[in-house]
Amino acid sequence: MSISVWDYLPEYEKEKDDLLDAVEKVFSSGRLVLGESVEGFEEEFARYHGTAHCTGVDNGTNALELALEALGVGPGDEVITVSNTAAPTVVAIDGTGATPVFVDVREEDFLIDPDLVEAAVTPRTKVILPVHLYGQCADMAPLEAIAARHGLKIVEDCAQAHGARQQGRLAGTRGAAAAFSFYPTKVLGAYGDGGAVLTDDEETDRDLRRLRYYGMEETYHVVRTPGHNSRLDEVQAEILRRKLTRLDAYIEGRRAVARRYEEGLGDLTATGGLQLPVTNEGNTHVYYVYVVRHPKRDQILEALKAYGIHLNISYPWPVHRQSGFAHLGYGEGSLPVTEKLAREIFSLPMYPSLPETVQEKTVSALREVLAAL
Repeated sequence: MSISVWDYLPEYEKEKDDLLDAVEKVFSSGRLVLGESVEGFEEEFARYHGTAHCTGVDNGTNALELALEALGVGPGDEVITVSNTAAPTVVAIDGTGATPVFVDVREEDFLIDPDLVEAAVTPRTKVILPVHLYGQCADMAPLEAIAARHGLKIVEDCAQAHGARQQGRLAGTRGAAAAFSFYPTKVLGAYGDGGAVLTDDEETDRDLRRLRYYGMEETYHVVRTPGHNSRLDEVQAEILRRKLTRLDAYIEGRRAVARRYEEGLGDLTATGGLQLPVTNEGNTHVYYVYVVRHPKRDQILEALKAYGIHLNISYPWPVHRQSGFAHLGYGEGSLPVTEKLAREIFSLPMYPSLPETVQEKTVSALREVLAAL
């Protein structure tokens, strides 16, 4: 038996009838683009979060890029964010013509360090873009205070944090806009690509709707540029509508998997050098991925292959050290915590339908490998 960090097939077998019914509903509706399913999902996703508006788009990267553009971000502007993230966070900033400005993360929780943000603000700064990483919200209160002092907007990257909470407030409800991805691995995942932007501002939502549809306000009439072809697909929207009703159950399933890891591996924090995820006070973690840490990470991953266990690293290359972003000028050592984490972190299998037998085998194998180091 080969074990990987994610597998959708157990969930699909359980939900197959509902998912295929969603496809049939769209195919028989007579409307395949921007129809009833997209409208319904937008209303329901906004209602789940208690926000006024939701605009469905084709993927999470474009959700971020369009959110930034709708807030007026463009060439000459700067956006403060982190390098300890998936590259799409930064690709979206780059897509607007703005410059990403990186600050380091906190070693204990891997999230943006608010104490470093204010020093990164310049007259060109327009947005602070925190990433709610791995299923846990960044520390928002100090970021909100900094944004207020400097007249900045906050755009939340919620691609990994559907349903996560901080002090009871859902991820995506604190900034001027929030971007979500519905890539299949996500806490709320489609069966293909998808994304959405939440906002409470009516004009921002209106502009998002123009931006996703070539900049048009009426068919064939462009009213703003740049425009995009960035529409959420009807089939994916209908699937997401069905799955949204099960989101809280998915989250509880992930939290149950996390509890079993804590029970099976918790003692190794002191004896085996393995660091498990930390949940900050006031946060509800949804465990998009279950990221652990060990200084001998590469040896561990290689040894686990003998057990048929093939794990991921999220992420092995900090964005600022990737060749595609070399022009930003961040040399080795410029973000020391981020760079250290990239050498030590790895992800254990995590999805709500993860069989307990698979998890038990993973825990047992990891314990054996650590004992042999």
